[in-house]
Amino acid sequence: MAAMQTPEMTKRLLAEFVGTFWLVFGGCGAAIFAAGFMSTPTLGAGNPVHLGIGFLGVALAFGLTVLTMAYAVGHVSGGHFNPAVTIGVTIAKRFEWKDVPGYVAAQVLGGLAAGGALWAIAHGRDVFDATGNMAANGYGANSPGGYNMVAVLCAEVLLTMFFVYVILGVTRESAPTGFAPLAIGLCLTLIHLISIPISNTSVNPARSTAVAFFNGAGAPGQLWLFWVAPIIGAAIAGATFHLITGIDRRDRDITGSVRREDEVVPEGVDPDAPRLHR
Repeated sequence: MAAMQTPEMTKRLLAEFVGTFWLVFGGCGAAIFAAGFMSTPTLGAGNPVHLGIGFLGVALAFGLTVLTMAYAVGHVSGGHFNPAVTIGVTIAKRFEWKDVPGYVAAQVLGGLAAGGALWAIAHGRDVFDATGNMAANGYGANSPGGYNMVAVLCAEVLLTMFFVYVILGVTRESAPTGFAPLAIGLCLTLIHLISIPISNTSVNPARSTAVAFFNGAGAPGQLWLFWVAPIIGAAIAGATFHLITGIDRRDRDITGSVRREDEVVPEGVDPDAPRLHR
């Protein structure tokens, strides 16, 4: 088997930029353009008809963006597309701290570029008003369901935590080969199905930053929560994954193989004693 080689940093950062751009453009674009789309009635044809994709469609759009980009460029950068994921996998000792600033910068810039593209396209309609209509995340008056700050904070922490658990689990060597992007994309879809009414779903600081300033309407002032909560959730997952699985990863690659010496041996157990392997 040929030895694996890590791509150069420039290519990895470009992959994170492109992947995050697609996540924001596809997911937020679905929410902005397609979620509540109404047909334009023709003369004598009656009232407009709702043709939008709704919450389900938006949830699928976000999941599909991650799934497609993970397959497309995940082999280059690891397919994080999310500062919280980068920090979570680093705390889990699957990534190097020295590479975190570059990844986070690329993700934020990719998201902002997508937000700018969405803003420009949306202004192609004379009736469009960006204020409050750019799929921004929020709490209180800016929450689709009117959920308060504490509720949104709890939801974002918990959902990001489970998202990173799934990422860490499905990228292990023993996981079915080639299915990690599918599981991650479906997990993100599920997360959106749960939490679009709560916060418009972030679990990704880059996604939140991407549209907050184009959206206005209080979104920039609430952006802090959508950095703090996902990072807390990801950090919890990264710090506790080995306690749940019994595997303490010391690798520096999100897709590295599990070595026998990385297995956590309970206190009092002889690590060299013969074991029955199944």
